[in-house]
Amino acid sequence: MGGGDEHGGYGAAALGLGVTKALGRFLAELKFEQLPDQVVHEARRGVLDWLGCALAGSGHATIGILLDTLAATGSPESARVLGRGGRRLGLMDAAIANGQMGHLLDFDDTHLGGVVLHASSPLLAALLALAEQRPVSGRDLIVAYASGFEVGVRAGQGAPAHHEGGWHLTGTLGTLAAGAGCARLLGLDAKRFTHAIGIAGTQAAGMQQNRGTMCKSFHAGKAAASGVLAALLAERGFDSSEEILEGRRGFIRIYSASAEPERIAEGLGERFELARNGYKPYACGVLLHPLIDAMIAVRELAGLPADAIDHVDLQVHPLAVKITGVDDPRSGLMSKFSINHSAAVAYLDGTAGIAQYSDARAAAPDVLAFRPRVRVRTIEGFRREQAHATLVACDGRRYEAPVGYASGTAENPLSDAALERKFVGNATQVMGEDRARAIARHAWTLDELADVRDLIALCV
Repeated sequence: MGGGDEHGGYGAAALGLGVTKALGRFLAELKFEQLPDQVVHEARRGVLDWLGCALAGSGHATIGILLDTLAATGSPESARVLGRGGRRLGLMDAAIANGQMGHLLDFDDTHLGGVVLHASSPLLAALLALAEQRPVSGRDLIVAYASGFEVGVRAGQGAPAHHEGGWHLTGTLGTLAAGAGCARLLGLDAKRFTHAIGIAGTQAAGMQQNRGTMCKSFHAGKAAASGVLAALLAERGFDSSEEILEGRRGFIRIYSASAEPERIAEGLGERFELARNGYKPYACGVLLHPLIDAMIAVRELAGLPADAIDHVDLQVHPLAVKITGVDDPRSGLMSKFSINHSAAVAYLDGTAGIAQYSDARAAAPDVLAFRPRVRVRTIEGFRREQAHATLVACDGRRYEAPVGYASGTAENPLSDAALERKFVGNATQVMGEDRARAIARHAWTLDELADVRDLIALCV
């Protein structure tokens, strides 16, 4: 005998809430003209920032292993890999590679509106791969980008305990975002758009246990490829549950200990989640950014050499310790999740860029000597974007630096100029400054591009 849904057993009998269908219907019909100017501009910023992060990550040894493995499986040459001299892979394999390189250095954007999601790496990697297959205008790309953001972030808001379950949101929510973005880029109708979300949702995966390893950024690549596959299957009539988000065994119920389906479609069309995106000035976990700001500020206040410092007291949000509490990182990738390391390099170097999270810096004597002087206390009332640093010198002098909102957050955003400086710094090392600035010009006029392949061609 089966445990029927009428008795609360397993199964997928319809709840009739219509949440996933509402998303699919709205986004399938969304037009560029409906997007506020702020959303359009944020799309330009997001594309610019992500391209820089992907180019900066393109030469990492991790990507070399991935590309060699994908080539060994017989990947057809149909879509370009960024920053690799015109190298091509199959459609989904290129999405994997570009998605992984975009997230590899943990320098990519982060949405903090109720979730901690790096949406652009899976989403843009998927969209650019598809854009190689047919003419796609910059406006089409922007609408698809905004659509993917809506689904990824809103699904996370409907599953408030999702992160607590140990899932890596860029892998899970990123798959949903990529599937929805690709569905919009393909112009799927409401029914097939809804199916694309469902096909993406059933592929969603990624575990936090892999923080600090090559697998963490692999989640973003796999999410991108899964999103491409979901939309292509849906385009051809492959179906799925139309309640993949809110259903009895849907995403927000099995991936989260609590579910709030009413939040998913709340304010749909009145607000766009892309407008609340954040961009990283530092190449590490976003929850470290407030304390890095604080350490740089207290460094400027004190002006003391490291050997004149007795200790530093840091106050942070509890989640910062939970997610980035690695005391003794042994590699550059692992140091991106270490409060002590981030505090040390921020004070010693006055920044926390790509070089500060290298294997060499993780093992540097001055960093190893500074780390034990960092004392961390969690404050329940703090926001995730908040921190406070108190430096105590050996002679007893004290210097304090509070941070209300970390730089790069929606409340304390990076300027367009700062974002372009970040991009040029990331891209120049791969292709030189002249081409980097040409890419930037294309990104700032993205909505005027007739064919996105013109932008992609500059990035190889």
